[in-house]
Amino acid sequence: MRSVVTVSAPAKVNLALSVGPPGSDRMHQIASWMVTTDLCDELQLTRLPSGTPSRFAILWHDDAPRKSAIDWSMSKDLAALAHLALERRVQHALPIQSRMLKRIPVGGGLGGGSSDAAAMLRGLVELFELDISRAQLREVAHALGSDVPFLLEGGSALVEGLGERITAAPMPDAHLVLVFPDALCPTRNVYEKFDLICANARIDAPRVRALLATQIASHAPFNDLALAAMETAPTLLDDAEEIARIAQREVHVSGSGSTLFVIADEAMHAEALATTIMRDLSLPARSVRVTASPATVHE
Repeated sequence: MRSVVTVSAPAKVNLALSVGPPGSDRMHQIASWMVTTDLCDELQLTRLPSGTPSRFAILWHDDAPRKSAIDWSMSKDLAALAHLALERRVQHALPIQSRMLKRIPVGGGLGGGSSDAAAMLRGLVELFELDISRAQLREVAHALGSDVPFLLEGGSALVEGLGERITAAPMPDAHLVLVFPDALCPTRNVYEKFDLICANARIDAPRVRALLATQIASHAPFNDLALAAMETAPTLLDDAEEIARIAQREVHVSGSGSTLFVIADEAMHAEALATTIMRDLSLPARSVRVTASPATVHE
């Protein structure tokens, strides 16, 4: 049995997001083309002796593009909640020392917390050699959040419903520039704004499916939450317009925001565009590649 594992937790981007009206539970069903990128948090888990209380630490990686206060309690941290949920599922303690090095900005619409939770589940299964099926693990993941089941596997997928219906999709050969404005787009606030401005919302799954391909044009992504995000944080529209002026192509919103992204032609174009945005707009930016989830667990 291993004593230490390190797990990558990749950021996800919504290349397409169609959102339906709220249900009786106030939850919104979606149809989304989600992909993972090579911007990752890193989770190191060390197995502790039986009977030892688990310990958790969260730090920013030195090369994180945008750092913010880590001011939430462990009782609300999704990775810590994933650990607790899996202990309940297997009905015994899984004592660990957890060290999370974060690169994915908090509250950016990139699924950082959800990916950290998925990484915790994968890492615990590997560290303790747990006898649990992928279907059972997906059940645990779904109870934690709608993005967590997708991020167990990552890659490229059509995600529907409340995140429980996942269909593998072609992996696009895409290089993106992610831009991280200071704007705050709390998910609940964005969805509340969406309900006000899109009273007749309907999920357009065929429109999402029509985009699924190995190539995606720079203008093709769409996001039903984009307008709600920009009305929630008006400076986001200003930033998007300035980025579009520099990039000379459309700027898109990932998830409920506030991360903006542009599809570049190739790696060198993405690097040059990220450098120009940082220099001219003083906004943190990072060139990334869409990639299969780097879910490999290392000793």
